[in-house]
Amino acid sequence: MGLLQGASELFPVSSLGHAVLVPSLLHWSFKQSDPSFVPFLVLLHLGTATALLLLYREQWVAIVRGFFAAAIRGQMKTESERLAMLLLVGTIPAAVLGVFLESRIKSLFASPDEAAGFLVLNGGLMLGFELMRRRAERGLSRSEQESHFAEAERISFRAAALVGACQALAFLPGISRSGVTIGGGLLAGLRHQEAARFSFLLATPVILGAGIVEVPQLFSTGVPVAEYLAAALLSGIAAYASARFLLRYFRSGRLDPYGWYCIGAGLISLALLHFSL
Repeated sequence: MGLLQGASELFPVSSLGHAVLVPSLLHWSFKQSDPSFVPFLVLLHLGTATALLLLYREQWVAIVRGFFAAAIRGQMKTESERLAMLLLVGTIPAAVLGVFLESRIKSLFASPDEAAGFLVLNGGLMLGFELMRRRAERGLSRSEQESHFAEAERISFRAAALVGACQALAFLPGISRSGVTIGGGLLAGLRHQEAARFSFLLATPVILGAGIVEVPQLFSTGVPVAEYLAAALLSGIAAYASARFLLRYFRSGRLDPYGWYCIGAGLISLALLHFSL
């Protein structure tokens, strides 16, 4: 589970959807409705967040400094300060929904059928994002595309809120957080690689916040904490490798292959679950 979560979290294929589906498809003994399941998944996500902090350690130092500098001064003067405030705006929608819809969201984690259905929907969203981007690129050469589409620090605060609203959709198992935020970044006018970078940076505060709320529930009698921590370590290693790969991939790659994968995986999972195979 640790390797699966770490490898799939940053790919636009929904690690949460896979975490709900795989145990049911492989007939593993534990239940997704178990009280420790969601905290366990959050612990795996903390492994991913640690990997992202290591990958972007220099940027995060500049972002944290920029946040406090801009907050104290009352205005933004540098790109790091602007990026810090953009990330703050992008984090708010998921934070608000996570607080008010926590119990309803958790109830979806016990439904493999719904996760498979949302996985199909996720694939359709990925294809839709790329279709709209191709329309925006129509008539532009490669060099013109590079200058036409922006870097993360240059987008508007309205665009950051749009990406943040997309991130909130990832509470649904089967909807990929990285996929919808990268797609939201494309709609906001970011280059593919910049959309991926903004997505990875935006993930970290939400994951850390969820960890503060959920992980303490793991420290109860009968929970194999050592095994869970080992899984989180494997998740972090897999996430670091995935992030390095995706940042190179999105220099020229697109979301389409992952969209078709999600549609196929979701439909196959629905068939397997329906026929109890």
